[in-house]
Order: sequence, then C-alpha cells, then structure tokens
Amino acid sequence: MKVIICGAGQVGWQIARHLSGEKNDVTVVDNNPALVHRAMDTLDVQGIAGFASHPDVLERAGAEDANMVIAATYSDEVNMVTCQVAHSVFAIPRKIARLRSQSYLDAIYSDLYRRDHLPIDVVISPEREVAEAALRRLSAPSAFDTESFLDGRAQLLGITLDEDCPVINTPLRQLTDLFSTLQALVVGVRREGSLFVPESGDQLYCGDQVYVFTQSSDVNRTLEIFGKSVSKRERVVILGGGNVGLAVARRLEMQSDRIRAKVIELDREVAEAAADALERTVVLHGDGMDIEILKEAGISRADAILAVTDDDKVNLLASVRAKSAGSSMSICLVNDPSLVSLMEPLQVDAYINPRATTVSSILRHIRHGKVRNVYSVGDAEAEVIEAQVLSSSPIAGQRIRDTNLPEGVLVGAVMKGEKIVKPTGATRIDEGDVIALFCLSADVPEVERLLQVSIDFF
Repeated sequence: MKVIICGAGQVGWQIARHLSGEKNDVTVVDNNPALVHRAMDTLDVQGIAGFASHPDVLERAGAEDANMVIAATYSDEVNMVTCQVAHSVFAIPRKIARLRSQSYLDAIYSDLYRRDHLPIDVVISPEREVAEAALRRLSAPSAFDTESFLDGRAQLLGITLDEDCPVINTPLRQLTDLFSTLQALVVGVRREGSLFVPESGDQLYCGDQVYVFTQSSDVNRTLEIFGKSVSKRERVVILGGGNVGLAVARRLEMQSDRIRAKVIELDREVAEAAADALERTVVLHGDGMDIEILKEAGISRADAILAVTDDDKVNLLASVRAKSAGSSMSICLVNDPSLVSLMEPLQVDAYINPRATTVSSILRHIRHGKVRNVYSVGDAEAEVIEAQVLSSSPIAGQRIRDTNLPEGVLVGAVMKGEKIVKPTGATRIDEGDVIALFCLSADVPEVERLLQVSIDFF
C-alpha cells in the first residue's frame, strides 16, 4: 500500500513508523526540512519538504498512484485542503484528516465532509480522543492505562503491582484456580523497562506493570485482586478549561452518577467560555499551581485531580502539589514521552499520552476489512488488535493452542455473539467470533501478515 503522510511531527512520525514497519511504501511530507530528514534518517520512508496542500508537492510525493493520504499537520485548514486536493486532483481513494477545532466537529455540520463537498473519509479529533481517554482513567482511576474493546464489553487495564498485591509471587496458571469465576487474563508484563508476554508459569513481582484483559463487569473485582482500591470518585478537580477539560466536564455533567467537578483555568476568556458552556460545574479563574486556588477548588476533599492543560510541566507539578494538599489521586496529560519516567518518582498515579491516543485512533481507521480496533500500548511497544474471524481464516474452527500465532501474541478476549469468553488453550475460535490480540511490536508484522491473508486485513 502506498501512503502519503502529511506532517512529520510526533503523530506523523509514529504513524510512519507503524506503516513503514509493515513494509508499506510511505512518503512523509512536511514544510520543515529538519523533520523530513529526521523521518528519513530513522525510518524506512521517503521524504518531501514542502506544503502538503500544494498540488505540486503532493505530485512529487507520488500522489498519482497513492492509496491513502493521512493529513496530520498542525493546521486544520491545511489538512482539509490537502484532502480536497488529494481527491479532486489525484483521486486518492482514502483520506484521513486530523482536525482540532471543535467548530469543524459539530454534528450539525457533518454534511461538510461528504464527497461532493469536502471529501474526508475519516475525521480524527485529538481533543475528543483525549477526553475519552481521561474519562476512562477516571472510571478506573487506580489503573495507569485503560481501553475498551469488544463493543465495550471488555477492558484492557494497566496495573502497577504494589507490595500489598495479593497475587505477587503467584504463578499465573494458579490465578485461575484461586479465582475460578474471575474473567481476567494477564497478557503483558513490563519489568525493569522491558515489556514481554508472560507464560503460564511466570510469576508477578512488586513493581511490575501488568496489562490485564477483563470483562467490563469484572473491572472492580480485577482491580481488588491486583491490590487496587475501587472507591467511587465523587469529587474531581479539572485543571485546564480548554477543549479537553471542557469535553470531560460536559461528559461528567451528563452521567447518571453525579460527580461534582470544578474547573481551574488560567486564561480569563477561556474560563468565561467554559463557564457559559457548563451548567452545574463551577469554573475558577486562576493558576492551578497556586495552592490558594487549589484550596478554593476543594483539593483536600477531591478524589482526583485531572491536569489537562497544554503545558506538560504545569500538569506534572500541579498534580504533585494537589496530592500533597490532599487529593486522593492524580491523572495528568503528558505530550513528551521522555517525561513518563518521572511519573513514579513524582507519585503521579496515571497519565494520558495524547499522541499515542491519536495514533491509535488513526491506526483503527487505516485497517480495512474485518479489523475493528487497534490500540497502541506504551511507546509503540505493543498493539492490541481486535478483529472478526472469517470462514476463510486458518484459525477458524481451531483451538487456540493449535493456532500458528507467534509466541509474543496472546488472545486476550473472545466475543461469541453477545457473550464474552475468557480464552484458554482449549477455546475454539469459530467463524464470526471477534478476538482481541495483544501483540508485541516485533510480532505485529507477522500477525498482520496472517490477518491480511486470513481475515482480509486490507
């Protein structure tokens, strides 16, 4: 597949990294020559320096025979015009655009993206994706990572094991015997910075970060078994009243379970706009780093602080200050992956990486055929791929133990009709089943080759 990626920032670079690793023909376009050279030096891609919306630049990038264009520059308007040029001049079949402005995303204007108007096949909104990720963190606040699969019936939880975890030093095969009715499966373990797929005889140790697939109805019980509290979150302080903070506050207002939220915003105009848009949420104008503002927001009684400003350092330091002032837990937005290593020493409980979230949402729409969802784990260390099994698949009709999946791959969950099944070696995969696979990055190409042949990946 020939793909043109417009924008060589972190999102564009990560998408190029994924697609070039799958042996696709990838060309990166950016008006910053340094970013283009970085992509060419570190990835197996071609590069063009220039404005992506210019027809001559797209032509030099090979638009005449491209299968897909992904417009992920920093400008919504450039992304939109790029898709229009790709459609009108070069007839590129599939066009994906990243749009930030909420005005472009309003449902009443959805007709704008029809083929006879502005031909964009898929619109990605980073702010909405990040807001959804923030809400998932709040729903399972003691997990450092969480994502929904199988129509919301299954969850992937990232859990850090503490000294009081009941299952430390227990072989994984014994978990089934100890908790026979628990619908949970450990699919990944990060130990001393290295992520691996565990075998049934492996034990878990204090400090491990484990990825667990569980049925949504079993999330609280799973967290308790792995030593985490599941107390209800009733009071939340949101630092940042921009698009992300506002979206989270709106969703919290809509929930049936009443969660009292307060928003702190430094910019007066943004704070006033947020106050006008929200009905029951209190909006405070002030600096989230100011302990007096935090006290006014009731931080000592808060169940969580959610720091989602556009400044990583403010998010980190405000989270630390809020916890020292009495907040039960902290969740912060971090764009710079190099800062993730500071989470543990600063005692920040969970973080949201907007670039990884956006990359996952773009990958989800790149996959054609019966692949329904893709989630990028960590710093592109692994992926979770959700796919439907067709009758032509070589794994259809086989038990999991008899399939040819690579060793670095585990089936985390299986959906048979409306029922979620905890997979074991004896579980039979049938036509029509939907499976969620946890795959280390090194094994993704092999899984994709199998899926491409057997499950009509593209």
